[in-house]
Amino acid sequence: MTSHILVIDDDPVQRRLLTNMIERLGHVAHLADNGRSGLELLERKGGMINVILLDLLMPEMNGHGFLEALAERGVDTPVIVQTGQGGIETVVHAMQAGAFDFLVKPVSPERLSVAISNALKMASRDGKVKTSRRPRGGAVGFDDVVSASPAMIRVIDLARRAAQSNIPIVLEGESGVGKEMVARAIQSASDRTGKPFITVNCGAIPHNLVESILFGHEKGAFTGATEKHTGKFVDADGGTLFLDEIGDLPLEVQVKLLRAVQQGEVETIGARHPQKVNVRLISATNKDLINEVREGRFREDLYYRLNVFPITIPALRRRKEDIPVLVRSFVERFAAEQRLNQPLTVSSGALALLTAYDWPGNIRQLENAIFRAVVLAEGNELTVKDFPQIATQIPGYVVSDRAGFSWGEAGPERTAAGETVPSVYPDFASAAKSMEAETSADPRMENAIASVDEGGDVRKLAEVEEELIRFALKFYRGQMSQVARKLGIGRSTLYRKLKDYGIDPDNPLREAA
Repeated sequence: MTSHILVIDDDPVQRRLLTNMIERLGHVAHLADNGRSGLELLERKGGMINVILLDLLMPEMNGHGFLEALAERGVDTPVIVQTGQGGIETVVHAMQAGAFDFLVKPVSPERLSVAISNALKMASRDGKVKTSRRPRGGAVGFDDVVSASPAMIRVIDLARRAAQSNIPIVLEGESGVGKEMVARAIQSASDRTGKPFITVNCGAIPHNLVESILFGHEKGAFTGATEKHTGKFVDADGGTLFLDEIGDLPLEVQVKLLRAVQQGEVETIGARHPQKVNVRLISATNKDLINEVREGRFREDLYYRLNVFPITIPALRRRKEDIPVLVRSFVERFAAEQRLNQPLTVSSGALALLTAYDWPGNIRQLENAIFRAVVLAEGNELTVKDFPQIATQIPGYVVSDRAGFSWGEAGPERTAAGETVPSVYPDFASAAKSMEAETSADPRMENAIASVDEGGDVRKLAEVEEELIRFALKFYRGQMSQVARKLGIGRSTLYRKLKDYGIDPDNPLREAA
């Protein structure tokens, strides 16, 4: 279905690029060069515009002024903001002002397509999120993987390609990033769809039982073996075996796993002959397996057998664009499961708060927070007050009931009785003082960066560059777009230098190994 997209951007080159992308998606683009012109076009077009694509930095009326004007006029057309400044401050302010989603320049066609699609679903209100219709534990496809960030779009693209063969896959990433969901989507997109999908958490099984659970045992094979057990490999025959936290597998079991991968057969404990199995193996880990190999905790030959097609799933804090989309998806799913009498929405303030948080537990933590909020919801909208635990954990934020402050609505959020609800708002002055205190307390950060070494000679350029990158990562709290922009380099160059210098973005002051 053709939709009408209003593009408001003062850069003619950017307008032309966005127009081409929008038209290739089958939509119609309407153009304005600043916020004031965009408002005039909206008034002329009436209800024709379905989605607004808004730049934040423009002359006459910038993006923030445009969002305020929309709120004053009561216009609820979904707005996708775009900015060349990827700092979380910019994102939070835009979400506070009522933005539906945000894009960081340069915008890829894939990311734009996802953002517009999600905005159109919200505008029409007939696009129910697939996860709300899918029963838990049911088949999962790639369409069920909620994503909007370029990083996750890349992950899904790699996973789709891997699904077309039986190549062993290792899914890398922190706990809670969605490794099992990606594994299930790979199974559904392969020729093994409909076949068994068996999961084993290697880290949750006592070491003395791992071999029996994976490969099975015959009756009487050992003390306590009163019945025959087939094992997970045999259970998954014809389908997929998902080995989660494979880095926790005991070394003695790794030997038998290597045989199963190489020969396609398993040795059941107590059996006279090995048994042939046809299993697609997908492994997952939150550890650095190559480091486990160096430390002697993981077999090198098994590592190279399993790590044929590695896919790294980024942490949620590295793909903030996914947070608003995930929040709406979870809210709709849990509202449907709770059989609420009316639709449940999320306020702009709540979205801004959830986007600002780093979610150390990743998607699993976000999902649990939304589930709790939905269960305890008293109205038809989730607001900042429904996430008190999150509000207290964000650096640079304080709790206040300051009159006149707003998270994108007219005035502070209020209860039914009209009382002001304590809101969470960004206090960047406090954040700066906190950073100053951290800097003065850290000897590496003291007096910025030295130009000469202890011997009085000018330091090497690479040493100064490495220290400057570490300083920038600490100063801008790991916001990669902000760091790259302030250093005057591209994001790809920044990531290459992080790799060259062995810098951990999450702990930039730690010495390289």
